[in-house]
Amino acid sequence: MLLKRQLCLGIAVALGVAAAPAWAETLQVTIDKLVFSPAVINARAGDTIEWINKDILAHTATVKGGWDVMIPAGKSARLVLDKVESADYYCRFHPNMKGKVTVAGP
Repeated sequence: MLLKRQLCLGIAVALGVAAAPAWAETLQVTIDKLVFSPAVINARAGDTIEWINKDILAHTATVKGGWDVMIPAGKSARLVLDKVESADYYCRFHPNMKGKVTVAGP
């Protein structure tokens, strides 16, 4: 009887683990002294990028023809990556600030 319970419990745990959804990640990019760090990010659809602005100036993370995230001085901002793409982004206020994100499928 005990062996039967253990077997049923083992099967239930195995099925639960197999059915558990993959968790999306939050990837952090620090902005300090007019630099995105890391400058290159590899992510998956559903992940979130969080930019943490340590500068005393506001910045953006902007993709031409795509997304545009405002990141106030001393604050942070987030973007959920919802499609597979490779995008170069920059700050509209400081065009020499550049980054790249590559988003793979789930």
